[in-house]
Amino acid sequence: MVAGRVSSARLRRRLVIAFVLVAGVSAGVLAGGSYLMLRQARYDGSLQRAAADARYQLVLAGQFLPLTDARRADLLTSFEGSGHHVLLIAGEAQPSNPRFAPVPDRALRQAVAAGQLGFQRSPEDTAPHLLVVGGRIPGSTAELYVVTVEDDLVDGLRQLRTALAVGWAAVVLLAAGVGNTLARRTLEPVGRASRAARAIAEGLLDTRLPVHGRDEFSTWAASFNEMAEALEMKIEALSRAQVRERRFTADVAHELRTPVTALVAAASLLADQLDTLPADARRAAELLVTDVVRLRRLVEELMEISRLDAGQEVLAVRPVDVLTLLRSVVDARGWNDRVAVRGEPVRVHTDPRRLERVLANLVSNAVEHGGGEIRAVVRHDGPLVTVTVTDQGPGIAAEHLPHLFHRFYKADPSRTGAGSGLGLAIARENARLLGAHLYVHSETGVGTEFRLELADLAGEEAAP
Repeated sequence: MVAGRVSSARLRRRLVIAFVLVAGVSAGVLAGGSYLMLRQARYDGSLQRAAADARYQLVLAGQFLPLTDARRADLLTSFEGSGHHVLLIAGEAQPSNPRFAPVPDRALRQAVAAGQLGFQRSPEDTAPHLLVVGGRIPGSTAELYVVTVEDDLVDGLRQLRTALAVGWAAVVLLAAGVGNTLARRTLEPVGRASRAARAIAEGLLDTRLPVHGRDEFSTWAASFNEMAEALEMKIEALSRAQVRERRFTADVAHELRTPVTALVAAASLLADQLDTLPADARRAAELLVTDVVRLRRLVEELMEISRLDAGQEVLAVRPVDVLTLLRSVVDARGWNDRVAVRGEPVRVHTDPRRLERVLANLVSNAVEHGGGEIRAVVRHDGPLVTVTVTDQGPGIAAEHLPHLFHRFYKADPSRTGAGSGLGLAIARENARLLGAHLYVHSETGVGTEFRLELADLAGEEAAP
């Protein structure tokens, strides 16, 4: 199966992003919640131990009362020697170690002054990290603050936070990998279906999807295969019908050509004798001659369309002046009083016979079915040469425009006339051989415009 690559990266990327978001948010909430709970527990435990120790130290400090200068020095030396950093405030603040001399804030001083045990912590972005628990020494107005260094606690929490962040990143990366794998495997059937649909669109009607298992994708693949098989059968039937139609057209044209030729010869003789016929027979003879002419034209168009279908037409490319050719078409058919030819001389390399056929059919269609002023204009539009044929007739309803170049198709009765319905189809086939394009624009009550966009075939070889 040969088909264009249909990328499902966008949908896969969305699924991976969704998977990563779910996993990342879940892991982040879990890690963040765990960290906050553990942090609070560690801080609470440290505070409880520091508070218990502070109560005990306040009792010991009562042994140094009354607090003379010598006893104050002994108290500070004794506590520092036992590994406790304290701050004694009895009139003035005296730390046992100048390195650990925090300044109690107002809330802590107020709690201690009220006879309660209070605490404060230094901010996490400062060093060292100190927990201060203070109270009044029993039997005295002096305040004693026990200082606990929490550097180890803060470092441990930082390490825990780093580990959780690394773990979260690992979870996100793992989720991205797993999500990408799952998305690829999940979307693989979708990609196969897209490629199969593209292959069918390109004409590979035998394209089918593999069916494995009994999941939803297998059911989908089976339904797709049924649709593709039905479509293949329908298109094959239409192709066979089209071949039969073209063969029938060619056979009919071939069989009619000989008798029609004889009829045309007889009609020509009859036309020369019309003046000698009685009046009642003359009208019938005139109708007969007219219908034979129409029949000859129909057979000629059928023969031409069958040759085009068979691919037997060959291009004879040479320089052509489009404006001169258009004027010769109008002059040869006696349309000078109906059609105004305008434009600039433009020379292109093309097949003059094919181009003449296209121009003649377009102008003939405007003369027979249009009305009002008919204009045929040649313009040089960049790399293209455009020929527009416009009329001011009743116009064509929008629902007829897509079918206007179909064979034997006729629009509403106001534009049917005596035509066979093959003129525009033949014009389009000849335009296709020239590498040109035909367009039509029409408004009811305003008029119709046919536009031929012609490319230069210089340097190209004549091709069937």
